[in-house]
Amino acid sequence: MADLFASQRRLIEQARICRTTGRVVEVTGLAVVAEGLAIPVGSLCEIKRSADEPIPAQVVGARGDRAILMTLNEPLGVGVGDAVTSSAGMQYVPVGRQMLGCVLNGLGRPIGGPTDFTVEAHYPVYTDAPPALTREPIKRAIATGVRAIDAMHTVGGGQRMGIFAGTGIGKSILMGMIARYTTADVIVVALIGERGREVGDFLRKDLGREGLTRSVLVVSTSDESPVLRVRAAFVATAVAEYFRDLGLDVLMLTDSTTRMAMAQRQIGLSAGEPPTTKGYPPSVFSLLPKLLERSGQTCRGSITGLYTVLVEGDDIAEPISDAIRGTLDGHVWLSRDLANRGHYPAVSVLESISRVMTDVVDEEHQKAAAVVRRVLAVWSSIEDLVNVGAYAAGSNVEFDVAVKMKPAIDEFLQQPIEEKAVVTETRGSLLKLASEIETLRDKLASGTSGAAVRKAS
Repeated sequence: MADLFASQRRLIEQARICRTTGRVVEVTGLAVVAEGLAIPVGSLCEIKRSADEPIPAQVVGARGDRAILMTLNEPLGVGVGDAVTSSAGMQYVPVGRQMLGCVLNGLGRPIGGPTDFTVEAHYPVYTDAPPALTREPIKRAIATGVRAIDAMHTVGGGQRMGIFAGTGIGKSILMGMIARYTTADVIVVALIGERGREVGDFLRKDLGREGLTRSVLVVSTSDESPVLRVRAAFVATAVAEYFRDLGLDVLMLTDSTTRMAMAQRQIGLSAGEPPTTKGYPPSVFSLLPKLLERSGQTCRGSITGLYTVLVEGDDIAEPISDAIRGTLDGHVWLSRDLANRGHYPAVSVLESISRVMTDVVDEEHQKAAAVVRRVLAVWSSIEDLVNVGAYAAGSNVEFDVAVKMKPAIDEFLQQPIEEKAVVTETRGSLLKLASEIETLRDKLASGTSGAAVRKAS
């Protein structure tokens, strides 16, 4: 019974009974400076414009006795002397089991799907990640329905993976496939900084009716305030935490984490932070782990986080990509070269890794994946020689195996968008492929040794 009312009790305890009022004293770009507004960073407030409707804003910083605000809409019509009134307490998202199929905005308010669901609890938008010693070990796999990932980079329930790629390589389509085909109980999707057109396309084409019935979407498009874009990622995480605490396996898809970081850069610079690495202020690099660490496995349930990362100039070492990669439990790299060849999904096996794969698959699966990876590594070293005709068959057994088996491996790793890869069939196909590689290697090795004996005699 205590747990039933815990969130409501926190809501009452942290509510601000008395409203605080201040005055706008400065408006510069996206930043609005208010005087006499003694409320903490992260709080919402309302600016009463003299010539228009009130506009919501959020406190993003403080300088002396002045609060720095950023409006949730364009600050048109905001002027010096306008009154600023605080809103109630800390920020919470109303949640309930009937909200599946619902589309929320960056404030956590329904804008599509079931808008009148029964509210069962209020979850905080900003909260601490679960303590390190309370996290349960990741021991079981969760299927994504994508053969290249399930076979070569198996994801564990509660793992946090990044999907890294440049523009136009298929991150969103891959996300849609995973949302439709995953074995997770609930899917929470955060679309941050997307084009407005792409939101509808993702709902209709990528997610589809099958995926939408067990999903909650949080949307903040590219034309919205940077405050809303950052907030949307935390709202989605709060929704995922609610379903996790019900004992469910939640798959959280965030597209894209890079655009959230770019929005935080706008906020930080407007608040007066100094730019550090490539124009990103320090708050960006402190915000990322606060978001990413909230996913994971707990004693109640799990949140498996898949975070897409838009890699600028296809440079995986650029600051945001590097910071995210160092925080997550693995990453999938989508190759532009593979995409240009029509290889879909364009997963680069050699440049991707799942750090918990050895904990969630058996030894036979691990060995089979290592066999395939070894062939791909050999092929990458001789591909240029083969393409220019400088490779001579029979000179090296490993080279011969790579040349003969590369087409079969490519066929295994490719998958049409409308095809769902069943995890048991994926495992069987992987073991069969690895067995064919080993058989061919033994055959070529015995033939080479026999030829060497005949030549010596």
